[in-house]
Amino acid sequence: MPQNPAHVVLARVAAVKHALDPALVCAVIEQESGWDAYAMRYEPGFRTRYVAPLGLPPSEEIARSISWGLLQVMGQVAREHGFRGQFLSALCEPETGIEFGCVALAAKLSLAQGDIPRALELWNGGANANYGAEVLARIPKYRAMI
Repeated sequence: MPQNPAHVVLARVAAVKHALDPALVCAVIEQESGWDAYAMRYEPGFRTRYVAPLGLPPSEEIARSISWGLLQVMGQVAREHGFRGQFLSALCEPETGIEFGCVALAAKLSLAQGDIPRALELWNGGANANYGAEVLARIPKYRAMI
């Protein structure tokens, strides 16, 4: 469960803004970060495949290869969706991270033509075959909160 009820409010507002189910957004947050706004994870495979070919300065390359914040948004994904801040660590600010996470999740849902399990598979990049089922199993507990 979330440690900070304000994060649930931010998730609800951003989800509605981007035509997402707030319970789904909360379930993804729990799955990705366990509601830890300062969670971050370096993804070397992502760096090699998607970021290194861009020829960026080393600090930006590494930052784009990290997943940040509540929704664990990859720095590269945030840049692709319009994040212009100097430091990608700003994605650990709950409002910023949830906003860009919802933008990215809405894009995955659109790409999947509304198929939520497929959108979750795209979000996860195939790293966990059970990811979609795990997220979907978390949704009911957020229905009552939202």
